Amino acid sequence: MNISINNSKENEPKEETKEVSASELRQDIVSGDWVVIATGRAKRPGDFANFERNKDDKGIEECLFEDPVASGQEKDVLIYHKADGDWTLRVFPNKYPAFSQGELPHPISEGPYFAMSGVGYHEIVVTRDHYRQLAMMDTMEIAEVFDAYQDRYLEHMNKKGVNYVTVFHNHGKEAGASISHPHSQLMAIPVVAPYIKLELDGAEKYYKSNKECVFCTMAEYESEEGKRTIFENEEFIAFCPFASRAAFEVHVMPKKHSPYFERINDEQKVKLAEVFGKALGAIYKALNDPPYNFYIHSAPCDGRDYPHFHWHIEILPHTATWAGFELDTGIEISTLQPEVAAEFLRKQLEK
Repeated sequence: MNISINNSKENEPKEETKEVSASELRQDIVSGDWVVIATGRAKRPGDFANFERNKDDKGIEECLFEDPVASGQEKDVLIYHKADGDWTLRVFPNKYPAFSQGELPHPISEGPYFAMSGVGYHEIVVTRDHYRQLAMMDTMEIAEVFDAYQDRYLEHMNKKGVNYVTVFHNHGKEAGASISHPHSQLMAIPVVAPYIKLELDGAEKYYKSNKECVFCTMAEYESEEGKRTIFENEEFIAFCPFASRAAFEVHVMPKKHSPYFERINDEQKVKLAEVFGKALGAIYKALNDPPYNFYIHSAPCDGRDYPHFHWHIEILPHTATWAGFELDTGIEISTLQPEVAAEFLRKQLEK
C-alpha cells in the first residue's frame, strides 16, 4: 500500500504572531539581587485590578482595635487626641508579641547550631477610623502616622540589646493583616535584618567604586529620566524601581542624602506624607484596593556609623505568588515592566 504524505504547508492558514520584546534579567543596583521582567507573560496594567481580595472584615462590633481599652489591649505608650477629646492614633504593646521583653539576649547553643533568646519590643500603631486606610488619608493625617513612627523609634533605638528597629504595615489578609482595622507594627530587635545587611554592604561597595551614594544616584536619575517616577516634590520622590520584584512595586526616598529616618524633621514629615500618600493612593486606585506591605529601611542603631546608607520606604503590592522558580532560585518574576506600571500610576493621579 502506497501512502502519499504531503508535508507542504503552503496552503495552510498562517497563525498571527504577536511581536513580544525579549524578557529581561535586571539586577538590583544595591543588593545585587536579580529579577525577571517576563514580557512573554506580560499583562496589561488594568489586569491587576481584577485581583480577588479576601475582605474578611468582622466589622466594628468585633474589632479589637476600635476600642483597645475595652478589648483588653496593653496600656497605651503613645496617644494623639483631637480637640474634641477623641483619639486619632494610639500605640500600645502587642498583646501577642513576636519578641518578648526581658533581659539582654543570651546565647543558646545546640550541637552545631547557634541561637539566642528572642528579646525585643513589639508595638502596634493604630489609626482611629476602622474603614479609612492610609491610602484614603490626607497629607496631615499621614504625617501624624510618621510622627508616631519616629516617636517610638527614638524611644527604643538606644535601649540595651536593640540593634535594629523595623516599622512595617500589612494591608489585607493576603499581606498578613490578621485584623482589618488599619494598623502598623514596630519591632525593636537585637539583630540587624539580613536584607538590610545586603543593602548596607551594597551601598558601601557602590560608594567605594563610584564615590557617591547609590540611593542618591537612583533618586537623581529617576527624577531626571521621569519614566519610572510617580510623584515627587522638592524633598522626596516615589518611583517604580528599575529591578522591581513585582508589578507596581514603589520606593519612596528622600532626595537629599540621609541614612537615618529617625532624624526627619516636622517639615520633612509633611513633604514625605505628601509623596507617600500620592503613591499609595495611586496604587489603591489602580489596583482596586490591593493587599500590600510597606516598610521603612533605616540604618541600624547598633552604635556604628553608616554614612553610605540612605533610608527609604518600600511599598510592595501583592500582585504575584511565589512558585517553584522563585522558591528555588530566589529570583522573582514580574509580568509588568516598571516603566509601564509607573505610567499607569501617574494616570491615576491625573483623574
